[in-house]
Amino acid sequence: MIKDKLKKLRESMENKGICAYIIPSADFHQSEYVGDYFKCRQFISGFTGSAGTVVVTLDEAGLWTDGRYFIQAEEQLKDSTIKLFKMGEEGVPTIEQYLDSVLNDGDTLAFDGRTISAKEGYGYEKEYSHKNVKIVYEYDLIDELWEDRPNMSEEKAFLLDVKYAGESAEDKLSKVRQIMKKQNATIHILNSLDDIAWLFNIRGNDINCTPVVLSSAFITLDKVYYFIDQNKLTHEIKDKFNQIGIEIKDYFEIYDFIKEIKENEVVLLDGAKVNYSIYKNINSNVSVIDAPNPTFIFKAIKNEVELQNTRDCHIKDGVAMTKFMYWLKTNIGKIKITEMSASDKLEKLRRSDKDCFDLSFDTISGYKGHAAMMHYKATEESDYELKQEGMLLVDSGGQYFTGTTDITRTYILGDITEEQRLHYTSVLRGMIRLSKAKFLYGCRGLNLDILARGPLWDLGIDYKCGTGHGVAFVSNVHEGPNGFRWKIVPERNDSCVLEEGMVTTNEPGVYIEGSHGIRIENELICHRGQKVGLDQFMEFETITFAPIDLDGVNPEYMEKSEIEWLNNYHKQVFEKISPYLNEEEVDWLREYTRAI
Repeated sequence: MIKDKLKKLRESMENKGICAYIIPSADFHQSEYVGDYFKCRQFISGFTGSAGTVVVTLDEAGLWTDGRYFIQAEEQLKDSTIKLFKMGEEGVPTIEQYLDSVLNDGDTLAFDGRTISAKEGYGYEKEYSHKNVKIVYEYDLIDELWEDRPNMSEEKAFLLDVKYAGESAEDKLSKVRQIMKKQNATIHILNSLDDIAWLFNIRGNDINCTPVVLSSAFITLDKVYYFIDQNKLTHEIKDKFNQIGIEIKDYFEIYDFIKEIKENEVVLLDGAKVNYSIYKNINSNVSVIDAPNPTFIFKAIKNEVELQNTRDCHIKDGVAMTKFMYWLKTNIGKIKITEMSASDKLEKLRRSDKDCFDLSFDTISGYKGHAAMMHYKATEESDYELKQEGMLLVDSGGQYFTGTTDITRTYILGDITEEQRLHYTSVLRGMIRLSKAKFLYGCRGLNLDILARGPLWDLGIDYKCGTGHGVAFVSNVHEGPNGFRWKIVPERNDSCVLEEGMVTTNEPGVYIEGSHGIRIENELICHRGQKVGLDQFMEFETITFAPIDLDGVNPEYMEKSEIEWLNNYHKQVFEKISPYLNEEEVDWLREYTRAI
């Protein structure tokens, strides 16, 4: 089937004189996760991961993806004729290097410019100018092939109350305009959905598990033009927006609207977030400042209301996780449980709280070897039945009106090997070491990643991903610019100086293909610690509270300070979670949060 699609695509390419066609994962807003309408890369390749780009030439096709998906991609690309390019691995060309090797003088490179960032687009222009390669960005060739393509989302939007957001849209707009004035910009084009959601305190359901609304914004120093399917907006939203100077326009109107920008204007935009079609529609005589959206750092540094709401929602989430662990550990071997039924049970427990309106991503429920695929998603065909042996990795989260959560626990279901116990304890040690970090202001995640990765590197083991990512407030579960990783990955943009109020996950892991996967994940809030002379120290507050399975821990592999941290953490888990449990669950929790 994939071969047939590629054949039809190549026929279309030949008819239009196209030599290479790029199909990214993105929607028109460079979103990490996308609605069904935008899953063109998945349609043409069969690869279901959230990150990856397909390049099709008249002779061959390749998929580029990162270390989270190597195992999954190899499996899903079998018999497709699409070659896997493992990004970041030695000897593997980048997309740019590959295209340079296959494009000849005067060839045509094409893509749907709405799904490619401006930065990527003008990067291609510069990269291949010496070959006089023609860049064509008007074609959505997948749309010609995709006969039963889903419609774009028509879900309603809603406003996030200031009691949750902690700051009004008016005040946020004022802050953005201050930055515009400092940069001498008269117009700011905002196209990233999470930035728009934060700025206008608007949320929706246009992307699965990500409460954002398909829309774009054109901001001047005294007015806002908001491009959206108007059917998504309630009278309440329209009235509110009218009060604060936001004029509503149709979603696709932005492309023509931008053509009318006068030459004396100065446009601020983020080339990594604005799509190439928008960028190309700006008159070439207009001055453009390509810089990060002001909202990018504003939303990453949570205000006190957001932080307190986030703490509160983690207690709710911890209750669901604890009840799930109790159910799993007391029923394994007694009733039939599969990867999918376990995931369904956890979702039901989470949604039993009235403030939980969605998951924050599709639950990863991986048993034994499946857990070695970092972003594995069980299907009817792959669904393992759980037995009283081995380990189950569950990475999950919820969208609450009070915040967004992301937590991973790996559960011991029966006998495991001593090597697996060593791996489990080493992952735990890494998570603890990063949680305990005290560091000088100015440090980045790059400086601290070794704390989490160190116990595994000591064993000659690495994991092909970062150690942690930022988490948004009632929005994207993955948010920049904060994160933990050992080297800079430019496209991830997650290596900023760690600021007070940033929320970041802490999730080291071990992934042994065909055998097992282990990950333990908490979320951390960055705080200012003590100041010694001119030295400002920083530290982390752990806000995730759910038991870590002691059945996988060998204290002999741990240092005294790590054991003390774990015992204190479990003491807090019991104190915070037990009031919400029944008597049997409390007795069980007391055992699983015991001091070791």
